[in-house]
Amino acid sequence: MMQADPVLEMRGISKRFSGVQALQGVDFRLLPGEVHTVMGQNGAGKSTLIKILTGVHRPDSGRILLQGQDIKPRSPLEARKLGISTVYQEVNLCPNLSVAENICLGQDASETFAIRWKQMHQKAEALLADLNLQLDVTAPLSSYSIAVQQVCAIARALSTRAKILILDEPTSSLAEDEVKMLLSVMRKLRAQGMAILFVTHFLEQVFEISDRITVLRNGELVGEYPVQEVSRIELVTRMVGREVAGPGPGRGKSARVPAGTQALADEAPAPAEGPFLSAEGLGRRGSVQDVGLEVRRGKALGMGGLLGSGRTEIARLLFGIDRAEKGSIKIEGRAARISSPLEAIQHGIGFCPEDRKHEGIVGELSIRENIMLALQAKRGIFRTLSRKRQDELAAGYIEALGIKTPSAEKPISQLSGGNQQKVLLARWLATEPRMLILDEPTRGIDVAAKHEIMGKVMELCDKGMAILFISSEIEEVLCYSDRIAVMRDRRKVSEIKSGEADESMVFKIIAGGEV
Repeated sequence: MMQADPVLEMRGISKRFSGVQALQGVDFRLLPGEVHTVMGQNGAGKSTLIKILTGVHRPDSGRILLQGQDIKPRSPLEARKLGISTVYQEVNLCPNLSVAENICLGQDASETFAIRWKQMHQKAEALLADLNLQLDVTAPLSSYSIAVQQVCAIARALSTRAKILILDEPTSSLAEDEVKMLLSVMRKLRAQGMAILFVTHFLEQVFEISDRITVLRNGELVGEYPVQEVSRIELVTRMVGREVAGPGPGRGKSARVPAGTQALADEAPAPAEGPFLSAEGLGRRGSVQDVGLEVRRGKALGMGGLLGSGRTEIARLLFGIDRAEKGSIKIEGRAARISSPLEAIQHGIGFCPEDRKHEGIVGELSIRENIMLALQAKRGIFRTLSRKRQDELAAGYIEALGIKTPSAEKPISQLSGGNQQKVLLARWLATEPRMLILDEPTRGIDVAAKHEIMGKVMELCDKGMAILFISSEIEEVLCYSDRIAVMRDRRKVSEIKSGEADESMVFKIIAGGEV
């Protein structure tokens, strides 16, 4: 296989967006009859590379060759006509139509005045049979599982005589048995000579199905590796971009405390009186499975793992955005039902989400209005806060958190990322929470703001607040956590004391090695 001519080559691909270099001189090649996985952290350039290949974006420079011929796809439709088909994480089909209609939609199953239903059904059945799937193609697509819908999307891609199949995070919403089904389909296609570009964050799947791996980091090519020539820890290290640090103490130890927060670290953490929140066997189909954890008063539980390992999914379950299908949650030792964010707020839980722009701030509203949102929800529609009280609270938190603004009435969208994050923190502090869930609270903000925000959080923790801290930066997790829950492939695989751990140990666990 390695001696075959590439079916696809991308040479020196560069792309810049609004001052951000998304890709810089990236090379990529795809051989027939292989599964080639592209890996990298957030912002590595994976999505941009695929969008250029499928005609969503035009590269600033570089060449794309399909079977040795230069191509310049200007739209996904044009790319599909060239033989490049994509199946995305979210199934981009019509659930109200039948399986056959979805597979053959817009193709040659119609005449001038009628649809040839028999031929359409036969074609759909034949395509699915090639993928080892037999089902009623006249049934609505919505009557089948997400995994079956993914296979139908693949069948649709193959119906256009695709030369290249791009699978962009197709397993992220699937349960384990469904993942096995999809991987089986990928093996069959590979055996038939299909070239498959696979994007995933799951290490187990990478090493189970891949022939080669390309790693991107910060828009640049790190390297291309035959899967048998790279270990898991080597792969993780290449994605992170540096050798992991050696032993060092965790939260509260001066060796790992960033400048500007030492005074906070010198204070002894509040004594724990038992867990504020405990979860046992927590799980949701297509999300996480059998997760158990304890978040204690006056302690910070860090959560480490690669993107897609299940960290954010746990936060969403604990805050009631998603409903757990298995397991139990206890608040202060008593069984608790958290089936909505409002119930979580009423239990004293606050949540700063990872996607600050789309899931946190309301850009059209003022700083004051953004701060008041959660508190007003907690009080209910019949106990509205007076404008005077709103002004007092907003002014107090602007001063306490050092939010840089000339007025509380300034739209939050006009603030820097760091100040927006402070406003979100103020929103939850206004509800007087007993536990804070922080999902990537320092992402995309400058170092000074990062230290300032985490200093405030650690001060609250030392005064007795329970903290669940999620970050993709393992050094940051070690710095600000008392204990670390390590996630891999949607499961908690280990929990360690931060003071007894180092980056090397955590990355080794993430990679699936023995500690």
